[in-house]
Amino acid sequence: MDTKKRGIDFTPLESIEKQEKHMASLRGFTLSELLLAAAILVFVLAGLLALFLNCLILNEANRNLTIAMTHAQYIMEEIKDEDFDGLEAKINNGDWDLDASAIQSAPYGLAALSNETIDVNATQSGNPLGISVTVQWNERGQRIRSTELDTLIANYQ
Repeated sequence: MDTKKRGIDFTPLESIEKQEKHMASLRGFTLSELLLAAAILVFVLAGLLALFLNCLILNEANRNLTIAMTHAQYIMEEIKDEDFDGLEAKINNGDWDLDASAIQSAPYGLAALSNETIDVNATQSGNPLGISVTVQWNERGQRIRSTELDTLIANYQ
């Protein structure tokens, strides 16, 4: 039977229940739910920020280590190009012991790290000659870091 035809305007009970369920689904979140979601979001973002900052610090430390190792290799190549006779005397004389200003000036022209020094030592006399190149520099926070490159050079003539 059609309710519109008789002039009676009512809504069946099933339709009212459906409307209430629909209205309940449209209500949204409570304040406590929003605060909990915001707290979780802040916690996750703080963790990601700490991770990002740690990655930046580690990236700088590794970049500095790579630069220092490159400087040690550069000095090692210069030593290798020298005549073997008198090489130990030049090392003991400090010909390749450099500070930051000497690293940046000619003939090297390298970009020095913070308070960088290069120290070359003869670790073994004679033939083969043991050579150690130590590069030391200051990291962020003035932490002192160093790396060392060792080799043996022999005269086969």
